[in-house]
Amino acid sequence: MVSATVRDIAIILVAVEILIMNGLLVVLIWQVWRLVKMIGAEMKPVIKDSQETVGTVKGSAEFVSTSFISPLISTSSRLAGIVRSVQVIRSELKSSMGGIGPARRPSGVVEPDQPNEATETPPTAN
Repeated sequence: MVSATVRDIAIILVAVEILIMNGLLVVLIWQVWRLVKMIGAEMKPVIKDSQETVGTVKGSAEFVSTSFISPLISTSSRLAGIVRSVQVIRSELKSSMGGIGPARRPSGVVEPDQPNEATETPPTAN
């Protein structure tokens, strides 16, 4: 008889425990649902602000490119062309006026009558 009473009390305690666990599980699921809903509501403004920031950065980059970088590159290339033209004209003037020594040639340029030691052999007399 005592064992039957202990068994009945144990069954009742397990049933109450299962009811409590099920209640806590329902509360947990409800809290997770609220958290997901809250995160979704909080993320929409963050995503919107991020998209606005990306648009602003894109516009700023385009403005800087069209109003500063493109003219700078154009001016730099024109200046380099002018400097090189002046160098060529000075070189030609020196060589045509009988300046001191021959006109300077860029390194690696070989005169037609002089062999290049690295790739050619001197012409042989027949």
